[in-house]
Parts: sequence; structure tokens; C-alpha cells
Amino acid sequence: MKKIFYFILLIVFSISCKDEKPKAWIDQSRLENRDAADWLTTGGNQHMQHYSPLNKINRGNVKDLGYAWEYDASTYIGNVPRGLEATPIVVDGIMYTSGSWGAVYALDAKTGKELWAYKPKVDPSYVRRSCCDVVNRGVAVWEGKVYVATLDGFLVCLDAQDGKVLWNVDTFTDRTKSYTITSPPQVAGNIVMIGNSGSEYGVRGYVTAYDLKTGEQKWRFFIVPGDPANGYESEEMKMAAKTWDPKSHWQSGGGGTVWGESAYDAELNLLYVGTGNAAPYPIWFRSPSGGDNLFLASILAINPDNGKLVWYYQTTPGEIWDYTATQNIVLADVEIEGKPRKVLMQAPKNGFFYVLDRATGELLSAGKYTRVNWASHVDLKTGRPVLTEQGQWYKDKPKLVVPYLGGGHVWQPMSFNPATGLVYIPERSVPQVFKTFETYEWLPDVDNTNLDYAEMFKFRKHVLDQVKSSEDTTRTESLLAYNPITQEVAWKFPDGGPDGGTMSTPELVFQGTRTGYFNVHDAKTGEKLKSIFTGNGIMAAPTTYSIDGEQYVAVMAAYGGAETSGYLPDAAIYQYENKARIIAFKLGGTETPLPPKIKPISIPAPPSNMKIKEALLERGAFLYQFYCDICHGKFGDRHLSQHPDLAKLTEAKHLLFNDILLKGILEQNGMANFSNSLSEADAEAIHHFLLKKQTELYNEQQTKE
Repeated sequence: MKKIFYFILLIVFSISCKDEKPKAWIDQSRLENRDAADWLTTGGNQHMQHYSPLNKINRGNVKDLGYAWEYDASTYIGNVPRGLEATPIVVDGIMYTSGSWGAVYALDAKTGKELWAYKPKVDPSYVRRSCCDVVNRGVAVWEGKVYVATLDGFLVCLDAQDGKVLWNVDTFTDRTKSYTITSPPQVAGNIVMIGNSGSEYGVRGYVTAYDLKTGEQKWRFFIVPGDPANGYESEEMKMAAKTWDPKSHWQSGGGGTVWGESAYDAELNLLYVGTGNAAPYPIWFRSPSGGDNLFLASILAINPDNGKLVWYYQTTPGEIWDYTATQNIVLADVEIEGKPRKVLMQAPKNGFFYVLDRATGELLSAGKYTRVNWASHVDLKTGRPVLTEQGQWYKDKPKLVVPYLGGGHVWQPMSFNPATGLVYIPERSVPQVFKTFETYEWLPDVDNTNLDYAEMFKFRKHVLDQVKSSEDTTRTESLLAYNPITQEVAWKFPDGGPDGGTMSTPELVFQGTRTGYFNVHDAKTGEKLKSIFTGNGIMAAPTTYSIDGEQYVAVMAAYGGAETSGYLPDAAIYQYENKARIIAFKLGGTETPLPPKIKPISIPAPPSNMKIKEALLERGAFLYQFYCDICHGKFGDRHLSQHPDLAKLTEAKHLLFNDILLKGILEQNGMANFSNSLSEADAEAIHHFLLKKQTELYNEQQTKE
């Protein structure tokens, strides 16, 4: 009898051991039966809703929310602070997230203690190929593995237990082009998919799928066609080519890169990706005869087993405004006109909120979630936007367009709350004048949008004077609660900028801002219930999880990315050092520590032995605007370490100016080598332009003192 008992016990023990999975074991079953204590994907759940049902922190006690712990996620390449944009994944009490360049951090989610860190050896010269800095938007965790993409194009599979590299694949098709990766990988069935960035720099977008276990490439889907003379990689590209001029500017790649959050429906076995903007922007240079230019600015449903297109929907045919459809994709099961529908929702840059049937791609509704003047509405029969006069080509004259090229909603994730039925969008309404150069030539490693930014600013006042509607000329920003079923605004809170992505729970909405605050709002009314000053500009969307019965909220805090060139004066980065960190909060927590205050840097006297060559100034001003302004911005009013004010160069930096610009002696600090774009004469022109600016501002400073 005892033998039988022990035999049964042995079988039970063997079965239990066999079923026990190691930590960080996320699979489809676990996703479908998600424990509210965990945050299992970038979007929290399998529908990528950036929502959690946890409610221990609620409207009644959120006033007691305070600091729990922080982790230093500073950059490991050079000493230049960078932005943080990822939403951490939390599973089995461990937090997995990514930082600049594609670093990965595994932390004890209760204390913030580092368990391991992966810091890839990234070529620092890739910073110059990045339109939007060296940021990374997250990892994927699956069956005990962590997947991350590095800035310089490698998809890496790590052991979730210790961070050891299991496999590493090069995802770039052409390393002479300015591809980068800032997006999170997406697991779909038996593959992990990754896209890339770089449309502004003139590349051809694509996504690639790899075997989860081995890293073997399974398929690749190009977003736009290549030169017809070289044939087509697929039937999809042959079809898409019919929407492009056969004499398109193929050297520019066409754009369409996939750099946002994707989504996967396991029941339908469909992978959803949003595609990017055109290269160059003006279609009359890109595809002179016009055309829809598929699959730019589109949502694609792909069968992950074979990489074949199942359906597509193009949000902005013939895209010319940088109206990407790479914004986060949210899946939901809702009721529309009394019938249950499986829908896909997105608020892309173009200002319209789209609700699609995610099985078929049928357009169910499209309403304006922000100010839009380039189109009057979306025709529900054709699915196409109906253009206004402002939406016509800006080929012959400048056009004032809303939203601007940054969009009504940029990359910062929106969240969908099933409890309220509302979507929470970091929304902005910003007008912009569009004007192009008269000619176009593709250039390596630089902005190939072909927008004449200098003339756009010059024409701005002239064009605004001609516009009677004040709505088209006013900049506004808000945290927006939007009803996707009725396509109506539920409430709007002007909260210091839409810089942070959102996360919601049944009663609350969480969001950080560029002004350094971490705010909590009532999900139904928008009332601000709690505001915590962190001293950090915050762009990333928060995450929430529970350990030992206690709920935490955490967010990655550091400013950077595309926002770098356009700091508004209320940004915390003007007052506090841009200390990159992960901050966690809990009920009963303490006061949040602040980063060190910025120490003002005076404008030094320009070198007395360098005489300014007036003949070079006009050329220098143009080259500065084209190559340098996006990072270094305007002069004299900033005390930032992120991208130094070039009106404050020391004498030593002046003496080494050409070596910095053309030999890359500061590449480890993120200052790229421009030798393949600029000549010695170009460098001299930029240098003398900077000398002139420094001299003017130094003299003004002396007068004030």
C-alpha cells in the first residue's frame, strides 16, 4: 500500500515539476488569463490597451501616492543624457525594460534593485542617422526570453534569468543607408517581428519576422515598392507599385518605416502594424504623377505564419505632411449599434480617430479627435479623407496646415479603459506652414524631407496674417478623453503638454509631462486628483503592477528624442539636470527626490585670434539650419547638457572644431562624424556662423552685466 502511495506521490510531483515554468514565462495562455498583478506586454495585456484592472490605488486614496524607489538608467555611451520612452513589462515580480541605444534592465520590481543589465556595443556614429535621438520604446518578454532591438539594427534575444545573449541577428538590408531601430519587438504566434526607423533620412521601410527560438529569418515584408526595373519581392509590392509613378525617386527609398507599437490577435492570427511617412515629403518629387503611394501611412494586417497581407487601410493617401500611422494600435471588443464587434483603434498623426473591424479592415468610423483643416471629413464609403483647399499640394505656395508634422498624437501611447469606454490621448493642436524647396536631391545621412524650414518660418507670419480663423493659428495641448464609439470628446484637460503617454485603471488616468509632473486624473471627469513633482520631463507611458498585495505605478523619466529640438520654456529640463531614471510610486510613499539643478553657463568670450569671415555667414547659417539645428537648436538661452548650446563653445572646442565635425573625435559622447556630408569648406562656414552668433550674444551679455 505504501509503495502505491509513494508511486502516486512521485507521479504528482513529476507532473507538478513538469508544469512549473521558470520566471518570466509568458505564453499565449498566460496572456489570455492575465493576472492583474502583472503587466505582460508593452501595452499591458494582449490587446495593447495600456490598461490595468488593478484598483487598490483609486480615486479615494490616490492623494496618498508617493515615492517608492528609483533606478538610475543613465546612458552608458558617452556622458550625454538621453530620453527614456519605454513602458516597462512586469512579470513574476521582475521588471524588464529598455533604455537608450537598446540597453535592457531587469529589476526587482518591489525595490528597484538591479538583477542584471544588458548594454550592447552600439556604434555611436548611429546617433547622426537618428532623426529622433537614440531612444528605445521597449522590449518583448516571451517564454523566459527578452527580445530587444538595438539602435544600430540588431535584434537580440536574452535569457530572462541572467541577461545572457542567446542569439543576435542583423536586421538591416543595407548598412549604407540611414536605418535605425527605436521600436519594440512584437511577438506573434511563432515569430518575433521588428520594424525600423529612418524615413526622413531616405530609406525603404520593411518589417522582418524571426523564429522565436533560433533567430532564423522567416519572412520580410517591404512597406513600399522598389524600382520596378529590379522586379518585385512579392505580389503585395507588385500591387503597391501600381499606386506609384514608375519614374518615382527610387533612390530616396520612399519611406514607410514601422517604428511604433504593433499588436497581435491570436484568435484571428493577425499581426497589425502601422506604417510611416513618405521620403521625401513632397509627392511631386517622390512620385511626380501622384498616386496613393501604398503602403505609406497605413495599417496592415499580416498573417504571421507566412508574411502575407490579409488586409490594409491607408489613413492618408498620397502622404505629404509626415502623417504617420505608427501611433500605438489598440484592440478591443466593443458594442456598436447593438452588435459586438472586434475592433482596432488608432489615433494617427493626421487628426482622425479610426475604428476598424480588425478581422476585415472595414472602416467603421473616423472622427476628428483634434483640430484638422487639411481634410473636412473621412468618407465612410470610400474610406478616404476629403481634402480642403489647405489639404491640396503646397507645391506652388505655402500652406498653413493643422495638425503640424508632429501630428495631433505622436508616438506617446494612448490608453483604452474598458471600464469607462474612453480612450485617453496625449493630444496637441499645432499649426504649421508647409513649404518645399524648388528642387530635390537625395543626400546620405541627413534629413531628406525636402521641406524648406527656414522659409517656412519666414512665411509663417505672412500666411497667418492671411488666415481669418483663429482656430487654425492657435497652439493647444491636452490630455484628451475620447469616446471611440460616438466619436466625441468626453473631456479635455490642458495639462502642461501631451509629452507623456497614458495608462489607465478603472477609476484613474496616469500621465507625466515635460514640466516634470506625474499627474493622476479621474478617468470619468478629468479632474486632477494628484500631482507629484519629479524634476524630470516625462515622455513614456507608465506601468502598474502588484507585489505582495501592494500596487505600484512606475514610469521611465527622462526627456529627449524628437522633442529635443523644440523644448518649450516650461520644460523641466531648463531647471533640472536630465537624470535618466525609472521612478516607482506606491500608497504611503515619501517625497520624490529631485535631480540636481542646472548650473547656468555663461557665454564665454570668442577666441580673439579668430577673425569672422562675413562672406561665409549666409552659407554657414544655411548649413547650421540643415545639419545642426535639429539637435542644438537656437542660441544663448539654454543651459542644457543634452545637446550643448553652440554659442557657448570654449576656446578648446573652437580649436578642435573641424576634428569634432569631420573626424568624429567626440563620437563616444554622441557627436557624430559628418565627413561624408560636409567638406572642409562647409565646416569652416558653419564655424564662422557660430563665431558670429557667439560674439553677438557675448556682447549682449556684457552689456547686461
